[in-house]
Amino acid sequence: MRVGVHVTKFDNPAGSAGIGAELAAVARNAEAAGVGWLSVMDHWFQMEQNGGAPDPMLEGYTTLGFLAAHTSTIELSLLVTGVTYRHPGLLAKIVTTLDVLSNGRGTLGIGAAWYEREHLGLGVRFPPLKERFERLEETLRICLQMWDQGNDGPFEGKHYQLAETINHPPAVRSPRPRILIGGGGEKKTLRFVAQYADACNLFPSSVEEVSHKLDVIRAHCDDVGRDFSEIEATLTVRADNLDSFTAQMEEYAKIGIQTVIVAPPTGTPARWIEEFIAPAVQRVADL
Repeated sequence: MRVGVHVTKFDNPAGSAGIGAELAAVARNAEAAGVGWLSVMDHWFQMEQNGGAPDPMLEGYTTLGFLAAHTSTIELSLLVTGVTYRHPGLLAKIVTTLDVLSNGRGTLGIGAAWYEREHLGLGVRFPPLKERFERLEETLRICLQMWDQGNDGPFEGKHYQLAETINHPPAVRSPRPRILIGGGGEKKTLRFVAQYADACNLFPSSVEEVSHKLDVIRAHCDDVGRDFSEIEATLTVRADNLDSFTAQMEEYAKIGIQTVIVAPPTGTPARWIEEFIAPAVQRVADL
């Protein structure tokens, strides 16, 4: 089992001036620990469960560019990009740029978006759920077209119209950057996983529930003629005890979870990575 780190807090004791140095240390410590994935959230306001809007929050892709310069092996992604936050043509270009400058380590993590407060706060339209899923599928199709060097023609969708899908330079990763779709909705989200994604990201509601979600993806794969084994199953968790974490991951590994992404409990996660994640990597490596 692979271990990832998902940074969600930036409340550094030194304030804004301390955040960059902390993230640089996070990058160094994560690579030294053998971490395979490093992500941040795609939010403009901090979430309520992490302190709320007044607490620090960084723009995601700018942060990934910084982390790319301080790492050499780790896969980099947002967990996950809100589909409403960026025009899909621009999003494809941003992820391609991340992939090029990280030498093939950029991943598009994406979902339907949900945090209405930050949309309203910064004046970004927050469409109804049905429309957000329509936009999500069109965005996936646009990104795939822009990553196809043999097709730089137009895209005509219900919500997006692109006259030219030119995207140069191409991504370093071949044949394209990976796509991870976050969420557990069985009718749409997990169907999109089967149709478009290289990985899914689920939450550890219970081993039985996650196993059921994987069965749903498997059924969608059968419907679209996709090999389920091509899809990496990932799980995002919070953990603070190595023994209970290891025991929990043993159960999830049995049902097919391949990567566990752990969110630090603090805004100064570099030391936490040394103390918790480094031994965790070793504990679950053979699961």
